[in-house]
Amino acid sequence: MKKIAVLGLGRFGMRLSRELAARGVEVIAIDRREELRDEVSKYVARAVSLDVRDEQALREQGLADVDTCVVAIGENFESTLLTTLAVKNLVIQCVIARAQTALQAEILRRVGADQIIQPESEAAIVLGRKLANPHLRDFLELDGAHAVVEINAPARFHGHTLAELRLRKDYRVNLVTIKRPTPGAPSAYRVIGVPGEGDVIQPGDVLVLVGDHRSLASLPRE
Repeated sequence: MKKIAVLGLGRFGMRLSRELAARGVEVIAIDRREELRDEVSKYVARAVSLDVRDEQALREQGLADVDTCVVAIGENFESTLLTTLAVKNLVIQCVIARAQTALQAEILRRVGADQIIQPESEAAIVLGRKLANPHLRDFLELDGAHAVVEINAPARFHGHTLAELRLRKDYRVNLVTIKRPTPGAPSAYRVIGVPGEGDVIQPGDVLVLVGDHRSLASLPRE
């Protein structure tokens, strides 16, 4: 079983701990505030109250044995930095640190964080894209130029086969799969594994597409 430590139990760290535990991950959740430790203890494998900047205390809790450590501290960047340094000294396989600005992200990279997350910035980008394109349901950035998106099938696609739509040739995007509403349960979908050229797009279909940002933005919106 995968073992992940979450250090800092603010709103982000608490939600992350619960989500990981619900997905079968063994979670060690740590925060110096006892009330947060008690709250998260109902969901995770182990909850501990201690100073997350204390390298020796973390070592005594077995953090050197986890697969991944997430430094989820919010506004106190000094604590984020000191905690990241402490867990890097434990030689953990992957250390993920939370940053609020580009400068913080750069500093954390320089002290050895393997991955940086900026939840507020990332959420704003996703929201901006969804507001700009109401058909956009979900978005996964692959790199600076490409993404995987889920969009509601545009009305002009309805009733046409994939061969007729020529998505790759005309729009320079690739169709990964189609999610089709289950009759009688509109919020449930079945996945059409690998769609063929003869498959017909139906109203209510959700298209999972991959391509560069410019090509994805050129898709019809109605």
